Amino acid sequence: MKDPTPRHVILFSGHMPDAPGRARPRFPPALETAAAQRIAAALDALDAGPADLGLTQGAAGGDLLFAEAAQARGLPLQLVQPFAENEFIARSVRPVRDGERWVARYRAVAARLDTPPHAMPPAPPGDNPFERCNRCLLDTALAHGGERVWLLCLWDGQGGDGAGGTAHMVGEVRARGGHVIHIDTHRL
Repeated sequence: MKDPTPRHVILFSGHMPDAPGRARPRFPPALETAAAQRIAAALDALDAGPADLGLTQGAAGGDLLFAEAAQARGLPLQLVQPFAENEFIARSVRPVRDGERWVARYRAVAARLDTPPHAMPPAPPGDNPFERCNRCLLDTALAHGGERVWLLCLWDGQGGDGAGGTAHMVGEVRARGGHVIHIDTHRL
């Protein structure tokens, strides 16, 4: 009988593609292929596959690049989102450049999941839904044992545009002793 405990739990957090005219570039769309290659290489270095578990939200950009690479390796994948799926797509997938292309990629990933995306219940007043979702993702990972937790992030190393971004997730993982693999968007 197969051991149900994942060997590695690989969290992913990363930037969405930059909007046109962004003052300080973080993840220009032209770097999509390079980012996908670096994510794939990081998963290869972890020997990621069916014995592991991948966790992410599924936003346009880094999250979906990770999800596609995970599924290509047979890595079981779970999406946890701060809102119901339609609202999540409207807020975190569609509003980027080539939004409909990202929506199609999201739907292709979601169609291959063993379980549908998990939507968090509405956040209580004063609790940022993105930070709350980051904590839920990390708590889900830590439930399998802290030594198994790896955060793979596509990040410029700076603070985010708002609460609950990649900087927040990196801080949470480091505070709880998880491993961090940082793909610096300025070095793609």
